[in-house]
Amino acid sequence: MSTKRPSRLAVLLVVGLLAAFVVAPGTAAAADGMTISQAELAMVDALNVDRTTRGLVPVRIDSRLMAIARARSADMAAKDYFSHTQPDGRNVFDIISAQNITWYNAGEIIAWNNYPTLETSVPAANTQWLNSPGHKAIVVSTSFNYVGVGLALGSNGKKIWTAVYMKGPDRTGAKAKTATPTIADGSTSASKRVTVTWSGGDVPLQVLTSGFHSFQVQRRSDGGDWTMVWVGTTRKSMTLDLAVNHTYEFRVAARDKAGNWGAWSLAKATLAAATGSVVVSR
Repeated sequence: MSTKRPSRLAVLLVVGLLAAFVVAPGTAAAADGMTISQAELAMVDALNVDRTTRGLVPVRIDSRLMAIARARSADMAAKDYFSHTQPDGRNVFDIISAQNITWYNAGEIIAWNNYPTLETSVPAANTQWLNSPGHKAIVVSTSFNYVGVGLALGSNGKKIWTAVYMKGPDRTGAKAKTATPTIADGSTSASKRVTVTWSGGDVPLQVLTSGFHSFQVQRRSDGGDWTMVWVGTTRKSMTLDLAVNHTYEFRVAARDKAGNWGAWSLAKATLAAATGSVVVSR
């Protein structure tokens, strides 16, 4: 994947910002109900609430940015510094480019506090960012579509936070959703006419949403192998005459125009024997 030169705006968003920090009123040890990973995800949620309450689209998690943000926080914790520039002279833009990530704009915000638990550290850092115009401008920017958040524990109870934002190509798979299968009236006792429907579309990003392309549809019976029904279709339903006394499963996935596939959505129909009764589930 080629590396794009960052826009001038991306650099100006970060350089010169005063990194946020806040000291808790008390630093006594307390039981923590969160792991570091859970706290990172809670911070992503908090940052996205900051966006959605202002009518913006949530930024999506990018695993590559998560790794970069974690490494940035860990470096600050291990080497006991707090800066957008590492002791080796590199900044987040250098790191993103070195990993051959395609990006068009980026920003980084950092914060630390010594609140006694991760549960209290999350809202403290988030509030501090929102109270700083420069940091808030990144959190609620209309230019970014992906984010990574990293947390590291430093000396003296420090919780060191890094959030890396980026505008990059759409990497988020489209979404499909199957409905409960329906059984047509007048079906015989030996077979049933089953209709399966689904819907879907591309997951919206703040910028650079690729758009929906097509569905892939597969089926299987009695837990056997999956077989392809359609690939590259825009249809949203199919009707089949199926023998009773079997269980049929259908799954649908959606693809966007950038080639990103989303997760499978599953529907199941169990067709009972002689009585003709039907049990459907999803």
